[in-house]
Amino acid sequence: MAKCEICEKAVKTGNRISITRSQISRRAGRTWKPNIKKIKIIQNGTVKTINICTHCLRANKVTRP
Repeated sequence: MAKCEICEKAVKTGNRISITRSQISRRAGRTWKPNIKKIKIIQNGTVKTINICTHCLRANKVTRP
């Protein structure tokens, strides 16, 4: 799975918990995936393609051509 090259955001894992009658009855595996986009950026005068999350993209952490 892709990972943000700016903030290192990647897939996280945990449990999906089923609650019945205010007790935890079952647990199942679950993954949370980040919103990763592949974009072109300018780095040291050259155009380069990287994977970046939309949070970093909206925060203007990279320069687009």
